[in-house]
Amino acid sequence: MATLPPHVLMQRAGLAAARLTLALAPHARTIWLACGPGNNGGDGLEAAMHLKRWGKNPVVTWLGTTGSAPADAMASHQRAIEAGVAFSDAPPASFDFCVDALLGIGASGGRLPEVRLAHWIETINAGKVPVLAVDLPTGLNADTGHLTQPCVLAQFTLSLLTLKPGLYTAHGRDACGQIWLDTLGVAAQTPTVEPTAWLAGKPASQARLHASHKGSYGDVAVIGGAPGMTGAALLAASAALHFGAGRVLVGLLDGGSMRVAPQQPELMIRPVEALDLKSVTIVCGCGGGEVVRHQLPRLLSSAAPMVIDADAINSIASDSQLDHLLRARAGRGLPTVLTPHPLEAARLLGMGTAQVQHDRLAAAQQLADRFACTVVLKGSGTVIAARGEVPVINPTGNAALATAGTGDVLAGMVGARLAADLPAFQAATEAVYWHGAHADQWPVHRALTAGEFAQSLSLT
Repeated sequence: MATLPPHVLMQRAGLAAARLTLALAPHARTIWLACGPGNNGGDGLEAAMHLKRWGKNPVVTWLGTTGSAPADAMASHQRAIEAGVAFSDAPPASFDFCVDALLGIGASGGRLPEVRLAHWIETINAGKVPVLAVDLPTGLNADTGHLTQPCVLAQFTLSLLTLKPGLYTAHGRDACGQIWLDTLGVAAQTPTVEPTAWLAGKPASQARLHASHKGSYGDVAVIGGAPGMTGAALLAASAALHFGAGRVLVGLLDGGSMRVAPQQPELMIRPVEALDLKSVTIVCGCGGGEVVRHQLPRLLSSAAPMVIDADAINSIASDSQLDHLLRARAGRGLPTVLTPHPLEAARLLGMGTAQVQHDRLAAAQQLADRFACTVVLKGSGTVIAARGEVPVINPTGNAALATAGTGDVLAGMVGARLAADLPAFQAATEAVYWHGAHADQWPVHRALTAGEFAQSLSLT
């Protein structure tokens, strides 16, 4: 705003919102624009003016007043009046499309004023027509993805100037629907600032050289599978194998009942004690139960690259000695990736799950700083964090992954990328991206099961 003449930014935002409305709902006639008292409402007023000029029937409900609205919003209010836009004290009885221009980022500080606002949000969500949120849905925190109550649940969101982290993690993806971006032509003019997060992009495909062999792609050893939970370790091992590891060894903690995996003879079953911890990448904890706790002192002290998942995380959270051993790995230059879900992260941090979910970026970074390792905080909009790195939010994946074993699969995938000599942060980011992307390609008519999922992985 400081680099542009007055009102120019709002004019661009309103035009962008109106154009996207027209593109998304070209046959809509009556369009309800719910406008707030600030500049987000001004964007909606500006959009209403354009829609009226284009032959639509915009109806505006406005929370602002002529005595208190910002100057730019007042300018757009006047333009809407001059264009003949209809203003109403209540939502129209029927409408074909809705534009949420109530608060935008103004709700990030918890500002949800007055009864009319709550009623309008309730009306928006109860309607059976598509909703476009301008900048972000009202009630969604732009930084964290945390929802206030009430919150608009939009089918489309037009993010202005830049993408916000809250669009992509916690409840953001459910509240925002399909996300569009318009930089309003000012991206090149703004000063360079450090982002609070990056959005993960598609990694480059991994073409293998002809002159290579299985040793070129590293060895992964999966340690887990306590009695009754051997499937978890085998799922992680299968994922590592199908995601490109040269060899995969499995050290089961079930007392030695299995000598070979009949469905996957490529997996090499070995006694845990026989594994050379310094020459393999360890994936530890999948189905480990309480038994894995006894292995952790040696693994944390001796293993080279290491992925710590599931029951291994729970053991560390409840044992100060293991906590110390994990912290000490960074001082010896040993790469480590932690892959907690929110409850496991909460145990490590000594807080409640709700606190973790309230600010997932902060929780992931807190873990990364505490243990000096790479952290993969799983969930909607998985966050990858490491000390000295800008966190990454993963945009791929869907609710089909909400089934037993998919976390074990992810641990194995991270292990495979670590075994390929990638830095821990890059290995985790690539594995998380492909894990979600593979789920996005899964046939909608077929249930996703972890075993089939693992065996159909690829690096392309």
